[in-house]
Amino acid sequence: MADVAVIGAQWGDEGKGKIVDWLSARADIVVRFQGGHNAGHTLVIDGEVYKLSLLPSGVVRPGCKGMIGSGVVVDPFALIAEIERLEKQGVKINQDNLSLAENATLILPVHQELDAMREGAATGVKIGTTKRGIGPAYEDKAGRRGLRVADLANFDALPAKIENLLVHHNAIRRGLGAEEVDASALLKTLKEIAPRIVPFMKPVWRELDQAKKDGKRILFEGAQGVLLDIDHGTYPFVTSSNTVAGQAATGSGLGPKAVGYVLGIVKAYTTRVGEGPFPTELHDETGQRLGERGHEFGTVTGRQRRCGWFDAALVRQSLKIAGVDGIALTKLDVLDGFETLNVCVGYKINGQTYDYLPAGSDVQAAAEPVYETMEGWSGTSEKARSWADLPAAAVKYVRRLEELIETPVALVSTSPERDDVILMRDPFQG
Repeated sequence: MADVAVIGAQWGDEGKGKIVDWLSARADIVVRFQGGHNAGHTLVIDGEVYKLSLLPSGVVRPGCKGMIGSGVVVDPFALIAEIERLEKQGVKINQDNLSLAENATLILPVHQELDAMREGAATGVKIGTTKRGIGPAYEDKAGRRGLRVADLANFDALPAKIENLLVHHNAIRRGLGAEEVDASALLKTLKEIAPRIVPFMKPVWRELDQAKKDGKRILFEGAQGVLLDIDHGTYPFVTSSNTVAGQAATGSGLGPKAVGYVLGIVKAYTTRVGEGPFPTELHDETGQRLGERGHEFGTVTGRQRRCGWFDAALVRQSLKIAGVDGIALTKLDVLDGFETLNVCVGYKINGQTYDYLPAGSDVQAAAEPVYETMEGWSGTSEKARSWADLPAAAVKYVRRLEELIETPVALVSTSPERDDVILMRDPFQG
């Protein structure tokens, strides 16, 4: 049996929630390893819709434990609000089914305020962040001034750590003409939330090590997508963490050999939220049709996603960077009824042809897609659970994508419902 890491292979919003939920039925533990509450997963189980941001998808399933690893930045207020929301839906969250890494960095109100001030500034690059403080929290983590979950259990040492944090933040706030943060007010706020967070605090790395020894199946759940990776994405229009599969080891506390199979989630077309290059973006009725049929609105923000044709060159690039073993192709049913479908197989940039997207932001912005046109299908692929249920042209489309991205398709998702999946290979079988 192989432990599985699930990552997005495009710009996020690929439909990871459903796939992680489908896999969590076979897992004992689901662990989040990067990102924060800027990423959302929507699960549909027996007609009930669950919207998760920080909590691992496994917590909604009896007998499956959720863990939040040290690679995640945690807003304690958002975490408690999410727990309360799920409990209203009948899902009980307690110390038995949720562990929070004691060395995870905290997102504080000062981080959210800085995020909003930067995005609202008249000058500078607009990244299109969710303004939830993710970037500033990761900056403080790297700057070794961040507060961590374990700090909420030691009030005696907390004032000095807050002062150290605010030396940095108040200098920035003065430069932006904003009011400085009062250290005593922040200390009071943290003391109020601490009793609700500390009970979940655990050495997650140790629990995972024991789970490995006990032969438990572990599912590593990523957020965002490879093209938003801080190193390998369309920089600077990226998130503030590593989203590739290698982060599953670092952000959970297990070694790299712990991940036996990497499953990349790939949407049958392309979407993106926020700013940044998008070579296959459609600004016409076709793009609008994809958005409407695919219900392309962000789980967390509600923002409308930009839509375009499938970009095989970019997906192939991200799959190789992330070491993906197989893909889950999602939202194939959204393409039902199109007479023809375009697939990007490369780019023309300043008179040159590329089969990958170079790293320079100016070069990326100038990329023009080179398309291969394929036959669409008039039948329906919705709710298909076997190849025989698919229109012939839909099968050809999937097989052609498989060739272009040089990675096998492990499963195909044909609706938001959990069981509407065509399985070619069970990732847990390695």
